[in-house]
Amino acid sequence: MNTRAKRSSLAANPVLIGAATVLIAMVAVVLAYNANSGLPFVKTYNIKANIPDAAGLIVGNDVRKGGARIGFVSAIKTRQEPDGSVGATIEMKLDDIARPLPRDTQIQIRPRSPLGLRYAELTAGTSQEMLADGDTLQLDLAGDEPVELDDFFNMFDEPTRNASQENLFEFGNVMVGRGGDLNRAFKGLLPLVESAEPALRNLVAPSTGFDRLFPAFAQAAAEVYPVAQQQASMFTGLYRTFEAWAGVREQLKETIRLGPEALQTATDEFPKQAEFMANSTELFRRLRPAFASISAAAPELAVAVTEGTPALKRAPELNERLENTFDAVDAFGQDQRVLTGISNIARTADVLGEPVAHITPAQTRCNYITLMTRNLWSVLSDTSTIGSSARVNVVILPVAENSEGGPASAPANTVPPPPPPPPLLPTKPDENNRLNSNPNPNTASPGQVQECEAGREPFSANQAQIGNVPGNQGLETEGQDGYKLVMKPVRQP
Repeated sequence: MNTRAKRSSLAANPVLIGAATVLIAMVAVVLAYNANSGLPFVKTYNIKANIPDAAGLIVGNDVRKGGARIGFVSAIKTRQEPDGSVGATIEMKLDDIARPLPRDTQIQIRPRSPLGLRYAELTAGTSQEMLADGDTLQLDLAGDEPVELDDFFNMFDEPTRNASQENLFEFGNVMVGRGGDLNRAFKGLLPLVESAEPALRNLVAPSTGFDRLFPAFAQAAAEVYPVAQQQASMFTGLYRTFEAWAGVREQLKETIRLGPEALQTATDEFPKQAEFMANSTELFRRLRPAFASISAAAPELAVAVTEGTPALKRAPELNERLENTFDAVDAFGQDQRVLTGISNIARTADVLGEPVAHITPAQTRCNYITLMTRNLWSVLSDTSTIGSSARVNVVILPVAENSEGGPASAPANTVPPPPPPPPLLPTKPDENNRLNSNPNPNTASPGQVQECEAGREPFSANQAQIGNVPGNQGLETEGQDGYKLVMKPVRQP
């Protein structure tokens, strides 16, 4: 009895009931206040992620995996990169059931509603290495920055809106009064649509790879996106180019009309240029060392260019002054008397061709002209007590009658009988008193034996020798500058 009465009194006590109510309300307020930070005494899996931009993400937004909520964003911090760019680092508290995540897990910020609500989506990777509590997903695992709804609508700026209005207006004008034509066109398209079904079925067959067409377009668009500004500039430049071409359209038509003839000429002539191109290639290959040496001569060439610039600036004035000179030269070249004189010179050269052909080897191969002038110089310059050598003459009495060693009245071709012995003459006759004469020696000229015979003939004892000496006396091709300075006769034993 007493116990039941005591219990009834506690339940009926308003103070205890009010205190319990206040306590429950305080616990509910604390739980609601800390709801974004997780429930107390609940174990979590904490990881971080580096992303290029928070993109409207706020603390408390969901973290999802495969569409299911596995946690929430607990903090967002600004991150400074070494290159000066700015990014964001988010901290996520995940349910313990999400543990563990592969280290190559990807993260992307995605929109949850058109009003701007965001969430972080995790896509598990395939790495065997797992993320520990407190690890960070690196920036290269973050997806592209999401496109905001306001960014999409910002495409429709005032010029675009005006253009759209104008297009709609013009399209409306096109359709006005053409309903019947459109109906007939749609009716005529029915056979095309029926016949197009098999063709389209073949088009989308797996063997055609049609399913890869639009992803390829998307990849191509992604590749050209970084150079969109350059492409816009290119089309602007093309517009200016085509606008300039419009002013010369007649000339362009003429060029296009003559194009086939030019291409045919090129087709016929280019193969003939193949040998020339091959020779040019070989020429430039051989010129590589010369081109390489130009770098060493660059300072001197720079000085030459610097010094030559003033001269080039004065060249127009010089050209004006030379105008009269060139006119005079032109008149000189067109004068009939000059042409006649040049013709006579040409005939003279033809006449002198044969003598020159004989004189040339006498000098180039035998050095006779040099020896003659050298000996002439020596005769005129060497002196003795009575004058130069040209004035010296030693008088020697003849050793025998008609001897080559003195005055003679007949050719020395026999041995004369000994004269009566005068007191001052030798009593023994000269056994070598034979005539040796070569009036037209070989000088390596055309049609002759290739030898330098003049001045090198051996003396024939006890017999007369008239004309060329038998045998080859050799060429004078040794010594300074390829020629001997002194002719040395070759004596036979």
